[in-house]
Amino acid sequence: MKARIDQIKNELHTQSYKLTPQREATVEVLLENEEDHLSAEDVYLLVKEKAPEIGLATVYRTLELLNELEIVDKINFGDGVSRYDLRKEGANHSHHHLVCIQCGSVSEIEEDLLGDVERKVEEEWIFKIKDHRLTFHGICSRCQTEQGTEAETPSLKAAR
Repeated sequence: MKARIDQIKNELHTQSYKLTPQREATVEVLLENEEDHLSAEDVYLLVKEKAPEIGLATVYRTLELLNELEIVDKINFGDGVSRYDLRKEGANHSHHHLVCIQCGSVSEIEEDLLGDVERKVEEEWIFKIKDHRLTFHGICSRCQTEQGTEAETPSLKAAR
């Protein structure tokens, strides 16, 4: 975690920002909860445990700054709540998500699946893509199993 904090500190410095104690506490919370997709309020409640003097507005400003600097991605899964996700080290794009419409679980797809689509869009529409986000909404395997409606896997379909 220390190496990632140092990297973020360097990213901030190259953009003429400092890693203040409040920003560092916010980054630590994001790193400690990297698998979760925390809202600003979630981050605030966790940061408050580390830095009781911090205010909600400071957390919001920090998250927005980190988003502008592409250190975190601000995402919305269609429920009206913005969530924050640390961008993976060296990633050129946001990663993709699978959102279960029944239990609300969120899974991540780290692989960039849209390279060919991006090239086609850039060539045919003369549009320079800077980032993309892809979110699939469906029913996770756990909910399918609980309902007894397990989806066929590609290997199962091929066997037929």
